[in-house]
Amino acid sequence: MSEWVADAPPALLEWLGTAVGSLVPKRSWPAQSTIRRLLARIDADALDRAVGAWLADRQTRGQGLRGLAVDGKSLRGAAHAKGRKIHLLAACDHVNALVLAQMDVGEKTNEITRFRTLLDTLDDLAGTVVTSDAMHTRHDHAVYLLDRQAHYIVIAKRKTKKLGRQLKSLPWTQIPLQDRTRATGHGRQDIRRLKVCTVNNSLFPGARQAVQIVRRRIHRKPGKFSLRTVYAVTSLTAEQADPARLRRSLGARSGGRGRDGDSVEATLRFGP
Repeated sequence: MSEWVADAPPALLEWLGTAVGSLVPKRSWPAQSTIRRLLARIDADALDRAVGAWLADRQTRGQGLRGLAVDGKSLRGAAHAKGRKIHLLAACDHVNALVLAQMDVGEKTNEITRFRTLLDTLDDLAGTVVTSDAMHTRHDHAVYLLDRQAHYIVIAKRKTKKLGRQLKSLPWTQIPLQDRTRATGHGRQDIRRLKVCTVNNSLFPGARQAVQIVRRRIHRKPGKFSLRTVYAVTSLTAEQADPARLRRSLGARSGGRGRDGDSVEATLRFGP
């Protein structure tokens, strides 16, 4: 920031509110130490809300659905005074890669309890497809999004055993293959097969489609292969998201493992 200030024209600094002296203009510029002290005194959550609102206000909203990923990350090399690592939960726009909201999770809570608090900072979620990792596959999260006229795509995880059993028991053998992709890289080959079927909200609040992805991974050198099946559910109808679009949404990180050992596809992406 201090380097940007040093390179900025005096006229721009004056426009931003800096009183630039005519005799020694360089001494009028905010120094690195001044910027550091200022940022240390600012309420970080308030700053995040202000920046997120500013970015959201300047987004160009099209006629279709937009994607918003909710994901948590621990900041490397950053900690509070007592040594606690800083863990942020953020909401990021898929297409423009803009962080529209973020907040510190805190040491006495977790990402689950901050999900609604984070999204409450966004004024308009209507027509937004919210994606997240398996941790947020919860009935109350789905109901909250539906109440705000938003949609969801979530992964069935081990902790939601009932949902997982219901998805697994669907007649997948009778459903034709609707999408197949092949990708090669990092010494392996991935083949993903996707099936989609229509469901009702007795499966999950607002559910409209269930998805099965079977991923076969072949490691070239050892010649071994692995097979993994992932199930997901979405409030999007077949008209709003066809199999190809669902595959792109669910294929960002196929087959990873979360902290609870669940197979996840985080962070899911929903784009054109």
